[in-house]
Amino acid sequence: MRIGIVCYPTYGGSGVLATELGKALADKGHMVHFITYQQPVRLNAFHANIYYHEVQVPTYPLFDFPPYESALSSTMVDVILNQQLDLLHVHYAIPHASTAYLAKQIVSKQGRIVPFITTLHGTDITLVGKDKTYAPVVTFSINESDAITAVSNNLREETYKSFQIEKDIEVIYNFVDTERFKRRAAELMHFRNAIAPNGEKILLHVSNFRKVKRVPDVVKVFQQVRAKMPAKLLLVGDGPDRPAIESMCRDMHLCGDVRFVGKQEQLEDVMSIADLFLLPSDYESFGLAALEAMAAEVPVISSNAGGLPEVNIHGKTGFLSPVGDVNSMATHAIQLLEDEQLLAAMRKGALEQAQRFHIDNIIPQYEALYEEVMNKALTSIDK
Repeated sequence: MRIGIVCYPTYGGSGVLATELGKALADKGHMVHFITYQQPVRLNAFHANIYYHEVQVPTYPLFDFPPYESALSSTMVDVILNQQLDLLHVHYAIPHASTAYLAKQIVSKQGRIVPFITTLHGTDITLVGKDKTYAPVVTFSINESDAITAVSNNLREETYKSFQIEKDIEVIYNFVDTERFKRRAAELMHFRNAIAPNGEKILLHVSNFRKVKRVPDVVKVFQQVRAKMPAKLLLVGDGPDRPAIESMCRDMHLCGDVRFVGKQEQLEDVMSIADLFLLPSDYESFGLAALEAMAAEVPVISSNAGGLPEVNIHGKTGFLSPVGDVNSMATHAIQLLEDEQLLAAMRKGALEQAQRFHIDNIIPQYEALYEEVMNKALTSIDK
């Protein structure tokens, strides 16, 4: 198949999932065309079946806000016609679903029927999409999609609750390459020793440092853990809340044991040396970072928000606590880190759970959906 993938090229979950999906499809022989405003961060190696098309947004003094959506739709049209795409798969509804609809209408005038699939990822539904500024367009473009998927049952139900959706939403979970994230603790012992030279426990958090991630709660949990045992905290990522978190660590006299390592493409190396992963978010539609940690045999301490209970199984892969319950999270973390036998059992449970979401189990679900959508499109032409 010749597949166009439209996504945000950032470190966020939707961009990561879309890029990994495209790479996996290319490995299976499909021709994959990425369409976005810059090269996705995980699209970092040459592949014969992967193409990248950059959306160029012209500037003009009249425009305070350059019209990215128009440029994106035009680029979609160009790629559809010149690369003979079979379908478009857009990730994150805003604005990708509406631009895909517009591109579909334009190429139909030239005799090309190209269906598009919209994958919902979270804040495009639970936060941004609910804004009355966007809601009518989001509702319309989702309903005009030839197929709709969501990354968790929770997100599927939230979408039905928040919008007047007239079509079925299929749940296709996020996935992980468990071989890539396979724990290599012995191989990376030098790395661990550099972070924790005296055998301290290593706690890890990965995010875009936005309010919804509740990074201050991560620091508060760590403070309680460090009061009980020698420990280090690795904070991976960057975002608007980082300066405040750095200031918070200074005020709490934690700087000697907290390391900000910024954005990291080789997350598998960082996760291989961690003992515990912290994710106290206000909301996660799925929790891809938690799943990647679990694939590296790292138990997860998380909130019970959104789709997290579908990923992190309380008492098996880690522990769940109510949003904002720092004391509960800290108690669970200390319990785990003080009991090597329990920690070993949860490492095993985390890996077993991650295997359920192995990339080889999920990609065929997308391929089957593509075939279904394309067959329906062909049937409509025959009629």
